[in-house]
Amino acid sequence: MADVTLSGVAKSYGDVRVLRDIDLDIKTGELIVFVGPSGCGKSTLLRMIAGLERISAGSLHIDDRLVNDVPPAQRGIAMVFQSYALYPHMTVRENMGFALRIAGMARDDIAAAVENAAAILQLTPYLDRLPKALSGGQRQRVAIGRAIVRDPKVYLFDEPLSNLDAALRVATRIEIAQLKEAMPNSTMIYVTHDQVEAMTLASRIVVLAGGGISQVGTPLELYERPRNEFVARFIGSPAMNLLPGSITQTGTRTQVELIGGGRAWVDIPTTADRMRQRVNLGVRPEHLVPAAPGDESFLYRGKVAITEALGEVTLLYLDRPDAPESGVAAAIEGEAADSGTTAQIVAKLPGIHRELRGSEVTLSAAAEHLHLFANGETLRPL
Repeated sequence: MADVTLSGVAKSYGDVRVLRDIDLDIKTGELIVFVGPSGCGKSTLLRMIAGLERISAGSLHIDDRLVNDVPPAQRGIAMVFQSYALYPHMTVRENMGFALRIAGMARDDIAAAVENAAAILQLTPYLDRLPKALSGGQRQRVAIGRAIVRDPKVYLFDEPLSNLDAALRVATRIEIAQLKEAMPNSTMIYVTHDQVEAMTLASRIVVLAGGGISQVGTPLELYERPRNEFVARFIGSPAMNLLPGSITQTGTRTQVELIGGGRAWVDIPTTADRMRQRVNLGVRPEHLVPAAPGDESFLYRGKVAITEALGEVTLLYLDRPDAPESGVAAAIEGEAADSGTTAQIVAKLPGIHRELRGSEVTLSAAAEHLHLFANGETLRPL
């Protein structure tokens, strides 16, 4: 068993509170990914689990053992850092077995542990090479192998792919996923700023923002049912579009009128007290499609400013319409600047559509793909 439980964990540096009220249950066999913007505290939280930072408040248990004041070497964890931190004068074999040799393990046992880890990571042909003779991806695998040989309860990864180029990041990400499958009972906690890594590797994602947890869930839960506007825009690339508007009909379905004349029905029940409430309508770029002729429930009508043809899809960048001085737009004038909305709307259409640049388009989306946010929080039942 390698459960990790954080209860009310907080971290402060003097009067500056970096993290607060972190409650998290990590079960044996999970690969948990911490994501969030720079400065949100994700690496600090990982370092507190490792014992490299003191916990200011709350409790941390590993395997039902309180470890707040337990030294890092006695916590049963192994950490893989952003920097490989390999000894340049040692071979791969020596680098991977160094910690075991310092711990006084028998030579034959060290050799067996290193050979086993090398086989898992496909490093066997490189065991007698020096780090300078390896690629960046191979060096990172050696750093991971150095953790595996220790047979820890919990593996901690602190942005391990950040130093690799794009192609190597993809290859090494796949290798980490394969490593997790080869070690199904291992518990892994992984920090990254790259949401692609989070979406493809995680059993669950922990989104951190403002010193706390915004949402915890599987990658698809966060993508399809974000709890708030921050998660909605942070998870997904391009980010979710947020269109400011106002509720004009309530009931088992909700009608929203948008700046620029758009209108949509959303499959979210609302009560009469929400009439005229200012809201943001959320729609992901891939769910925006050309509206049918005569469709009055369109979300956007305007000119395509830029197109980006990516091969399998084309991204359309559309300028937001100026808010008119009457009607719904007047009621919410000035809100957009503080609503998390951006200066452009992005649509993702399958195929190549260069001909749309500079043309007028009308876009809509199916009701089941729409999200509704009031005061930054979702109105969609979770």
